[in-house]
Parts: sequence; structure tokens; C-alpha cells
Amino acid sequence: MQEHNTELLRFTTAGSVDDGKSTLIGRLLYDSKSIFQDQYDQIKETSERRGEEGVNLALLTDGLKSEREQGITIDVAYRYFSTPKRKFIIADTPGHIQYTRNMVTGASTANVALVLIDARNGVVEQTRRHAIIASLLQIPHLVVCINKMDLVDYSEERYNEIQDEFEAFAAKLNVKDVHFVPISALVGDNVVNRSEKTPWYEGPTLMYYLENVHISSDHNYIDARFPVQFVIRPYSDEFHDFRGYAGRVAGGVMKVGDEVKAGDVLFHAKKDTTVKYVSPVSGEVVEIRRGEKRAISDIIIMADKEIKHKQFDPPSIAEGSRAEIVDFLCESGGWTLFNERPQDVLPSVDSLPKNIFISTFDSAPLAPDLNYVVDGKEEAFQKGLDTLGRLTEGAVCLGLDARGETAPHVAFTNAQGVEKTFFGGAHPSGNVGVQIHHTHPINTGDKVWTLTVQEVITLGQLMYKGIWDASRVVAITGAQVSKAQYASTYVGAQIGELLQNNLTETKLRIIDGDVLSGKHVHNDEFLSFRSDQVSVIEEGDYYEMLGWLLPLKPRPTISKTFPNFLFKTLKFDGDTNTHGEQRAFVVTGQYEQVLPMNIYPQHLMKAIMVGDIEQMEGYGINELSEEDIALCEFTCTSKQPLQSILRDGLDMLREQG
Repeated sequence: MQEHNTELLRFTTAGSVDDGKSTLIGRLLYDSKSIFQDQYDQIKETSERRGEEGVNLALLTDGLKSEREQGITIDVAYRYFSTPKRKFIIADTPGHIQYTRNMVTGASTANVALVLIDARNGVVEQTRRHAIIASLLQIPHLVVCINKMDLVDYSEERYNEIQDEFEAFAAKLNVKDVHFVPISALVGDNVVNRSEKTPWYEGPTLMYYLENVHISSDHNYIDARFPVQFVIRPYSDEFHDFRGYAGRVAGGVMKVGDEVKAGDVLFHAKKDTTVKYVSPVSGEVVEIRRGEKRAISDIIIMADKEIKHKQFDPPSIAEGSRAEIVDFLCESGGWTLFNERPQDVLPSVDSLPKNIFISTFDSAPLAPDLNYVVDGKEEAFQKGLDTLGRLTEGAVCLGLDARGETAPHVAFTNAQGVEKTFFGGAHPSGNVGVQIHHTHPINTGDKVWTLTVQEVITLGQLMYKGIWDASRVVAITGAQVSKAQYASTYVGAQIGELLQNNLTETKLRIIDGDVLSGKHVHNDEFLSFRSDQVSVIEEGDYYEMLGWLLPLKPRPTISKTFPNFLFKTLKFDGDTNTHGEQRAFVVTGQYEQVLPMNIYPQHLMKAIMVGDIEQMEGYGINELSEEDIALCEFTCTSKQPLQSILRDGLDMLREQG
């Protein structure tokens, strides 16, 4: 029974021609007593017939006649052996460049790659090529065997030179575990038994490493796997360039009925599979919804009453390297908290932001009070700020509320390691884009990141408690809710549940976000990833006869068509009626009255509409997001969809690279 429970390790050899790969495998088999006497006698006889000194253990892996005749490895040779601790499958791969594809075949299923380097020659081209292939195949463990130490008199200096050279090269690879061993495969130094000729080496022997390296957590049982079994090409006039891929999903989490914990991987980013999106709650996957082209649009999870969290092991914020923190955030879902400007996209893993910005107050209509949100979560907020400080070479910038209605929370005013700036005035003073513009404007080529206060708290919880806490405080607002209130919920909560028994009977428009920049949603849809507000207003689908000519009913406006300026405390129950339809794009100067930025919005919009990228950048598109011009759209006499136009321009810039 013990043998059946023994863990299996697959490893492959890699390296240049004559670096000793086959000899090493032969030595492992011989010293671990994993070959029969008749096998040994046969290779001994062959060695003597060929006039070689001693027994050539490399012959144990040469299966092809051409290999034995030429004394080289051509095909992949698999060998099996076991010790009391582990079972092993070895793939002996060729070192010649023309047989590189055979090396890929042998390495494709390996847990560990043994990269052999001839101590006399050091790191050569084929060494680098095979190491890169191992990295591309995502082999998690690399053992660099610096072989033929007997030919360099077991020189510690030579060993250190090669180690330093390979480490400098390996820094570019996606391999987290690299181990070095000085060996002589020919005589057996440090292969199975420790050598007395290398007293300066204090690490384990190669066999000890192979028996004890931890591999159980290396397997990815979560992400979906789709082996392509057939390529479909119709060869018709209608679909002359079409290629369809047929196969069966072999595994992954995309399955109804699966149980998940908060923090378990649901899917990965389309452009970078190292960035994971994780479950906000624990529970059962009850439905998977698909949109266009069968792309997954929603994963519906029936949440547990008490949320169970996956426990992560985060690196030290103070002592961990930036690379370690980035790798952890990608794997745990933390990377998805970051928003990169310009363009408002998920940053690439190699992105280094010039600065990182957080606004600690929201000036949008009926927005949640972030003082209330952060109360009791001060430590997590500070830990999040500390983490952000490790991810930028610039500043972590906090925008603080100077409007005078309430004092900023002490979590904001006493925050450490950040740059603080106070902002006053009406909306959009709380928009992070406005704050960026007045502190560290975005120039062409710059990249900055933004987060909300609640996202910083989630980041802090992840880094010091090791859990993905996607809880959110959401403001339920608008004239058409029976009772405005805060709801404690989670990212992705169903809109209908948040509004249950709290709506008037009027025909309604439900908005995910604020009334200026939010998105129209329905009861069966879900809270968006970054949302902290749901607004409900009356659907303004009525028609006003000659309303533009005879404006009889007061309405919000910054023009003097209505004498609103005489009644500054006058309040309106807003609805969705635009009081007119799209018309000629005329110059009114109204945008500049509501956008406190040194930007000409109308000129920018026209540059976008004609596709003039140079003018778009000159007029400041890199500093804007939809929320920044939402008030401009609300006041627009021409009824232009400014937010949609701006998004078209940002997408155009992204396509241009």
C-alpha cells in the first residue's frame, strides 16, 4: 500500500550537447540501485568493446541504434525508477539544436527541469534556449547542475562564476524556484551521495532535492483546460479565412455545481493569463451565462450565509521584493483592483505607475460618505497604502475633502507614507481625474494607477490577513427609493436583492453608480466590480410639446433660460428626460463652467469625432475619464453623448498602441 501512496515526480534534462545529460541519468539510476545486473553487464561490455575507460552509464538511455552508433541522444528516452520516498519518470532529451522540438516534447509534462552546464564551457546558447523553453512551458522548478566539476578541480570560484551568470539570465524567466548543485555525473559527486571534494558546498545532493522538492501545490486544477483535437476549416467563399477549434474542456472551474471559497480563481485576464479574477464570496456555482460568441458574461454564485475564505500566504510588505508582491497579487486577484490611466484599463503585469491616486471623498450626487466606509477599517486602509507604496517609484497621492461639510476621517488625515492634498468646491472636485490634473498631470507616455477607498481596504486585508475580502458598503439612493440607506454586501451583488421592498410604484430607471456617470441596469443584473452606489430615479419617457420653445416647467440648468439662479436652494426630483434631442454641436462655453481643468472639452470632442489622434492628445484626452465629463454631458445644450465619444477616443488611442 505504501507504494501506491508514493508521490510521482516527472523531471527532464536540458542543456547543450555533451554537457552530460545522459551520463547524469545513468548515474542516478546506478547509484540509486535502480538497474538490473544484466543491464549493467551489457553496458559494461559495450563500453569495453568501444575502448572506453570505465563503464559509460550514458548508454542506459540510448535506445535507438543510431544513438548507440553515434554516441548522441536524438529521441526522448523515458526511464522509470523509485525510491522509498518517491516514484520518478525521467525524460532524457537531446541537446543538439536540430532536435530541440524533441526536448519540448520531453519537457512538456515535467515538474522539474535539470539544466546541465559543462563547468569548462559555462552558460552557452543552448543552455539559454532550453532554460527559456522550460520557462515557457511553466516548469515550476529548475535545478542547474554544474557538471564536470572534476575537470575544473572542483573550483568554488568557477562554480560561483557560472551561478552568477545564470542567475543574471534567469531573472528574465518566469521560474520562481532555481537551485544550483555542483556535480560530476561521471564519478558521482553530489548526485546521490555527498562529495568530500566540495566541502564549500552546503546544499543538498541532487537526489535529496528530487526526493523532497514540494510539488503538490504546483498543479493547477482550477483554470479551464481545452485540448484542441481538431481544426475546422470550411474552405468556402463565405468563410475562406475561418478556423474553428474543436475539442472538449478537460478541466477547470467553469462548471455548475462547483463549490468555491472567496478567493478561489474563477477565470483569468484575457491578455495575460497570470492575472486571476477570484470569487468575491463562497458558495455554489449555480449558473454560467454566456454572451456573444459564447463568451462567459456572468458566473452566478449562490453565496453562503457565512463566507469562507481561501487562505493566502502574502509576502512581507516591507521585506518582500516588488516582483514577489506583483506575483502574489496576480495569483490572488489583487492585481484586478488597479485601474490604469490613461484609458481606464487593467495594467499589464510589467507596468510601473508614475504615481498612484486615491480620492477619499466622492462629490457625485448622493454618493456614499467615505468617512463612514473607512470607519473601523483604518488598519486595513493603511496596509493597502503601504502595499501601493511598494508598487510605484513615485508618490501615493490622497485627495482629501476641504469642502467644509465634515472633517476627513483620521484614517485619511493620519495616513502614513503618502502625499496629501485638500480639494474644495462643487462636483467634480471629488473625481480622482480632477485631483490628478491639479497635482501631477498625466503627460504623453505616463501611466498612473487609481483605486477607490474600498479597493485599498480590500488590498490591505489581502496583504496582512491573507484573505480576499470583497465586502462593500453600497449607498442605495435616489428619489424613487422608499428609504435611502447603506447596504453591507459584496462585489457582484444582485441589484434586485439590494433594492428589495424599497422602491416606489413609479416607472423607474435603476442606475449602477451615480446619476451622471452610472450604467442603466435591471433587477436581475449585478453590481459592477468598482461600484459603491445604486441610484433609482423616475423614467423620463414623457414628451413635452414645444418644450424647447415654451419651457414652462422648471428644470436643472446652468443657462439663464430659467431663473434658477435666483433660487439657489431649489431642489429637483431628477428623471431621465433629456428635454430635447441631439442637435448641432454648438459652442456655448458651458463645459468650461463645470469642468475645473485646463482642458477645452469641445475641441477635444471634435478631434475625437474626426479621428485626429495628435489633436486629441494635445487637447488633453490622456487626463480624462468618462466621469470627469459627465457633468459636461448633463449641461450640454447640443445633447451630445460626450462620455460615449470620449470612450471612443480612448479606445482609439489604445488600438494605436
